[in-house]
Amino acid sequence: MAALSLVLSFLESMLIPDVPFLPVGAKPGLSNVVTMLVASTMGFPGAISITLIKGIFALITRGFTASVMSLSGGILSTVVLCLVIKLKDKAFSFIGIGIICAAMHNIGQLMAAMAVSGTYSLINYLKYLLIFSLITGSVTGFMLTVLMPRIEKITFKEKTV
Repeated sequence: MAALSLVLSFLESMLIPDVPFLPVGAKPGLSNVVTMLVASTMGFPGAISITLIKGIFALITRGFTASVMSLSGGILSTVVLCLVIKLKDKAFSFIGIGIICAAMHNIGQLMAAMAVSGTYSLINYLKYLLIFSLITGSVTGFMLTVLMPRIEKITFKEKTV
């Protein structure tokens, strides 16, 4: 699952151009579908492992700042993801969870960017990032909505064989 997450992240960085009004590097977060999937099926230990592996990979391939950005958004998002999943059946669809997690990821990264750069006016990007979170979180949540029944079917078949 970690390898799949890394491949999705790599492909996304190569194929999707930067969005003009967002900070450099803002992406849809397709690899977060894997983290959401792992959190839904394996729980917090699996999900945080994926997040940490992605952060280490960012360190090795793109440097310290990229790793800090990956980990700050990823850890905050993963913690909130696992808390929200516990409420899922009662309160949130996968699309709602995707939106919440995308917002947390962007907030975590924005806080890290402000700390690393010492530029607190970056907070002005928050409104754009939250709008972007609605779009990207909806996409990742929709993808998980489509994938989960298929994964549950595969998992159920493996248990009965």
